[in-house]
Amino acid sequence: MDENKNNNVKKKHHRHHHHRRLRKFWWWLCGIIGVLFIAAVLVGGFMYKNLRDATNSSYSPVAKTNQSNKNRAKLDKLLDEKKPINILLLGTDTGAMGRDYKGRTDTIMMVSINPKTNQTKIVSIPRDMKAKLPGYPEDGFTKINAAYAEGGVAETIKTLDKYYSVPIDGYILVNMEGLVKGVDQVGGIDVVSPLTFNNMGYSFVKGHKYHLNGKKALAFTQTRHGDPNNDYGRQDRERRVIVALLKKSVSPTTLLNQKFMNSMASNMQTDLTMGQMMKIAMNYRKATDHTSTDHAQGKGQMIDTPRFGQMEEEFINQKERQRISNEIRANLGLNKITVVEDGE
Repeated sequence: MDENKNNNVKKKHHRHHHHRRLRKFWWWLCGIIGVLFIAAVLVGGFMYKNLRDATNSSYSPVAKTNQSNKNRAKLDKLLDEKKPINILLLGTDTGAMGRDYKGRTDTIMMVSINPKTNQTKIVSIPRDMKAKLPGYPEDGFTKINAAYAEGGVAETIKTLDKYYSVPIDGYILVNMEGLVKGVDQVGGIDVVSPLTFNNMGYSFVKGHKYHLNGKKALAFTQTRHGDPNNDYGRQDRERRVIVALLKKSVSPTTLLNQKFMNSMASNMQTDLTMGQMMKIAMNYRKATDHTSTDHAQGKGQMIDTPRFGQMEEEFINQKERQRISNEIRANLGLNKITVVEDGE
């Protein structure tokens, strides 16, 4: 009898001790979850603040009156519905080698991102492409990179729309100083050199992979005359750098990097709002894992311009412009549109 009583007491004590240990475990688990939740909120808040500060200081909207956009939804609606978008990426020749004037756009790229197919296409347009600027008919034929110098981003968008008939949903403009600082702030980028060359004291060997800091990235992209493909070779190297930087810039680690966000804000201009950037970072990031690149191929020729005299430019015929237009529009899920004929 006493033995049974003692056993019952032991069992009751064991259950009580077990419940105490279980309660301690759940309190410990809840505590861990709570700490992680608070940390996530703080990190998210810090990322939000970095992105907000960067976009507020670099926000510069432009009017998009291009015809190919007339039946297309506004960017906010596209992002809410997670539909494909096309972002114009411009790089100016300011900030490098002591230059501080407005300059022209050395880099013109259209980045179409499709979150449904998880495909990103980056297409370069030669800066020397022969063009008539819609807003400056008195200039006659000139180079497309003059559009920015004459009428800013808005004129560049109008000119691209005229010759390629693709919608541009937003733009990002970065000067060369911003490229150098951006690469440094993300800890450098990895690229494979498409050719062997020397520039600015750095050496590159074809097929070798390099970890580039900002200055080395500038040397990698800026050489032109030492490349057998001339400006098209430069475009190829630029796309390699942009793809590498793009993949790093959408990571949470980069958004937490206040130095990176500050340096980009001071060297960047965009019409993307903070909310739009957050949606792109959250919903379109996977598409950057599958990136393909292309360029519009032209043929060099000399032209006489009424304002700038004789200059060398790249003539891109209608067939090639149509190919590029079809490629971008297909990635955006849009039907084909016939581009303007040569000479218009």
